[in-house]
Amino acid sequence: MLPTIADVLALETVRRGSPRVVAGADRLDTRVRWVHVGEIADLAHLLRGGELVLTTGVALPEDPEKLADYIGDLASVGASGLIVELGRRFVKELPPTVVKRAEEHGLPLIVLARETPFVQITESVHARIIDIQLEELRASEQLHEVFTELSVEGASPAEVLAQVARLSNRPVLLENLAHQVLACESAGRDAGALLAGWEARSRGVAPAERTAYDPASGWVVTTVGARGQDWGRLILICDSAPTPRDMVLAERAATTLALGRLLERHQESLERQAHGTIITGILTHAYADPDEAAARARAVGVPLTGRKLISVVIRPTEPADQALDGQAQLGELAEATAAACRDARLPALVGALDQERVGVLLPLPPRTQAEPALTALAERLRVLWRPGGLAFVLAAGSVVESIRDVRRSFLEAEQVADVAVRQPDGRAFYRLPDLRLRGLLHLLRDDARLQTFAERELGPLLAHDAQRGGDLTRILRIYLDAGRNKAVAAQKAHLSRPAFYDRLRRLERVLDTDLDDVESCMSLHVALLALESFRREPR
Repeated sequence: MLPTIADVLALETVRRGSPRVVAGADRLDTRVRWVHVGEIADLAHLLRGGELVLTTGVALPEDPEKLADYIGDLASVGASGLIVELGRRFVKELPPTVVKRAEEHGLPLIVLARETPFVQITESVHARIIDIQLEELRASEQLHEVFTELSVEGASPAEVLAQVARLSNRPVLLENLAHQVLACESAGRDAGALLAGWEARSRGVAPAERTAYDPASGWVVTTVGARGQDWGRLILICDSAPTPRDMVLAERAATTLALGRLLERHQESLERQAHGTIITGILTHAYADPDEAAARARAVGVPLTGRKLISVVIRPTEPADQALDGQAQLGELAEATAAACRDARLPALVGALDQERVGVLLPLPPRTQAEPALTALAERLRVLWRPGGLAFVLAAGSVVESIRDVRRSFLEAEQVADVAVRQPDGRAFYRLPDLRLRGLLHLLRDDARLQTFAERELGPLLAHDAQRGGDLTRILRIYLDAGRNKAVAAQKAHLSRPAFYDRLRRLERVLDTDLDDVESCMSLHVALLALESFRREPR
């Protein structure tokens, strides 16, 4: 911290000159940036502000008004003060107009009653200024090293705050923009007292600058954020005015916190992208050799060789209201899934398959059973997934032994997810046997006999809708899904009852069947489920 006028007057080299303050006594706390010796009257244009001017006055003008203007010029450029040695030009005292003008401008004006070598004063003051600057430079270098190391190590906010408290011996807190405390290091204080009524107290401190000291609260407040996206404030609680080192410390800590958050988000995003690329490469046969896929997976910390491989597809049960929000939530779901795998100690590839699905390739040790691992993953994911997030189903494909068979397992998991998402029943995860009739039809979807059955049952209806652009197939599905309850079906179809009943009569004519007959409706329902299985194209 730069010395003040009072500090300069306390120096032995100045005290030998018997200094006496004749104006601006209330401004002796003004900081001195440099000392400048000058005898000419038009000195002001050579100054940059913060200089303490030393003069004998030998070249100053005789006219009292011009002397007063000289004082005004020094004050206007921000000189910190003026020291005049008496004896050469001014014998016992300064002209009253000079003293008056200095008092008016608040410019500290000091006279030296004895002759004093100015070079000794400049050497003393400049040595102190340089020592202070070197000390600040060393402190800044130390802080740079400390917080660079914290950044490289990926230190948590709690670790960053602990370092700030250790270096400053002051309490420090990190809050979000809603003034909720995210982390606190009390530095030996009573944390309860420190946090009491925090939100109200914090809202009352709103400095205009990104880093500022608020004397009323005794807080150093610095905004935390980067790239124009501020997300919190770092607050250093001071019992006295902070030093420049405290200000630098707060700013360095805030930068480390902001950088840590950016790197964490970027790292997670890159990890998800890398995992998703590997999964997609396996599904699309982008890798010429399965060993290449295994090597890529091993490089991101997921060993696939010598393991049982099970594919998992996680699909939200309903889309978000807005496409961008849905995409963001799917990304958050992927991150939560990766965290759930880590918590369950299940190394896995986790990435988005498309705009609707998150894919997981789970390698299990040879003797590990799939069901406990899937249960652990599902339970942990439901704990981590934030309340209010999209509901989802977790579907698993068959266990396979080779990377070559992973695609088949994934296609099965996707098919199971697509079926389960229509009527989720709250179970932890779904596999093909859990789908009962839908699962059976999925297994038989390539069987020509099932295809012939579905065509025989629904062919006339499909042809009718295709020729007339109708929706009778949809009406039939709604009617059967409603358990043949016509009132409920009409409501789900958004039709009046008479209009819905008319559609049913048209359906009976087209299909040449009785929709009140249970067996006929069962056959049609099976045919519709089979048709859905045929029409699901692998992704």
